Amino acid sequence: MASEKHFKYVILGGGVAAGYAAREFDKQGVKPGELAIISKEAVAPYERPALSKAYLFPQNPARLPGFHVCVGSGGERLLPEWYSEKGIELILSTEIVKADLASKTLTSATGVTFTYEILLIATGSTVINLSDFGTPGADSNNILYLREIDDADKLVAAIQAKKGGKAVVIGGGYIGLELSAVLKLNDIDVTMVFPEPWCMPRLFTADIAAFYEAYYANKGVKIVKGTLAVGFDANANGDVTAVKLKDGRVLEADIVVVGVGARPLTALFKGQVAEEKGGIKTDAFFETSVPGVYAIGDVATFPMKMYNELRRVEHVDHSRKSAEQAVKAIKGKESGESVPEYEYLPYFYSRSFDLSWQFYGDNVGETILFGDSDPTSAKPKFGSYWIKDGKVFGAFLEGGSPDENKAIAKVAKTQPPVANLEELKKEGLQFASKI
Repeated sequence: MASEKHFKYVILGGGVAAGYAAREFDKQGVKPGELAIISKEAVAPYERPALSKAYLFPQNPARLPGFHVCVGSGGERLLPEWYSEKGIELILSTEIVKADLASKTLTSATGVTFTYEILLIATGSTVINLSDFGTPGADSNNILYLREIDDADKLVAAIQAKKGGKAVVIGGGYIGLELSAVLKLNDIDVTMVFPEPWCMPRLFTADIAAFYEAYYANKGVKIVKGTLAVGFDANANGDVTAVKLKDGRVLEADIVVVGVGARPLTALFKGQVAEEKGGIKTDAFFETSVPGVYAIGDVATFPMKMYNELRRVEHVDHSRKSAEQAVKAIKGKESGESVPEYEYLPYFYSRSFDLSWQFYGDNVGETILFGDSDPTSAKPKFGSYWIKDGKVFGAFLEGGSPDENKAIAKVAKTQPPVANLEELKKEGLQFASKI
């Protein structure tokens, strides 16, 4: 007979959201034995963004336990011992294969069942794999993805094994840009391939993208736009040797890194809970259509008050904040105290080479580029405003100081009126500084 374990609260998933939820449970008061985190990963929750950045640095790379949560937001590092000291069960290397929300039961791959009173779904996203599309040769060795620490370890091993070799990075989003930079720092010859007309098309305008593409080109990263990988060649050992592109070109490759997006892990809950926009639909407290079941982080489609619409956000900042909001709401319900609704200002950032950008708000309407966006400048600093209905809705800044980044966040939050676009372009960052 397989064993059964019961907890008052279960967090399913062991990523960023799970770690921040655990910290908030501790802050709000949780008794030993009440809370469990069930994770298919083998390690305690960690700050995932480190994997595409410092983890892959050639010098002084980040390693666990250095980037366990909650160091990414300036908090205390929650080592595995922290959970045991608090009486929180960390159930690692455990994959849940069945979830029955009606009977409040989760079943693991090994047949262990877990029952709960309150469930937090923090399953996050999984990478879209080229094998899913049946791309020929996509299962060759050294075609790598990046989501979890195991993936990062494979990438580190490949970088060491193929010193001075050639890498092809497929995808022009976050992962594509961050990994192209870090592979280049490891003296790998890098070519980036993506189908869109410019990099980061979901956020960047053509003007913004032109800066990053030129900067990367100056660093020796080759960029191939407007085409995609349609197949891979491998040698007798099954190691990848080349990437075949749709436009007929063939690129030599010792390492291929694929970053073509992610999809939220909601399959366990299909048909049991309301869904919207690819995620699990929640209210402003992250409670789903099933009472006592909450969804946080990448999987939640929640009401974004600022824009009066339902959104799903795949970003570490929202993972942290939605986790804290859900736990406050759970504890508030128990004590009969009301909790304010989730007020979220969208925030995205990235770091690569010597660059660092931040974006706040919504990228809708017309855009104005300001500042020095010359990729050959010693210290480029430039930004963009998005203007809709005569108000600033979004703001982007490359090379900003902490105070300047705070200023553009304030602009996106307060949505000040703009009388004259030419004037705004001239004022540039000054406009934000005086808000």
